[in-house]
Amino acid sequence: MVKYETGTLDTIFTALSDRTRRGILTELLNGGRSVTELSAPYDMSLLGFLKHLQILEDAGLIAREKSGRVVQCNLTAATLQPASEWLATYREFWAPRLDALEKYLKQQETP
Repeated sequence: MVKYETGTLDTIFTALSDRTRRGILTELLNGGRSVTELSAPYDMSLLGFLKHLQILEDAGLIAREKSGRVVQCNLTAATLQPASEWLATYREFWAPRLDALEKYLKQQETP
């Protein structure tokens, strides 16, 4: 597997490309969770789940902290900023075009 620098767009979008990893991030919006709590809803081995956590951690999207035998995961959402900025560029490009399309379609509906 190709390793990317933490926080790069490629790394962030690779991490976000999987439904399981997006689900993990959604769960972490509500606060930190243990690996056991996070893995419960997923029908996969612990080793498979840990690989997903590693990808998220490598992308800088989560931080893991061990306290005794419990590993706690926390969201580090600031890492999403480069992706948000990149998407905003395209939002600025498409918004006026989609608004114009909507206006045109409404005109076509009116007799």
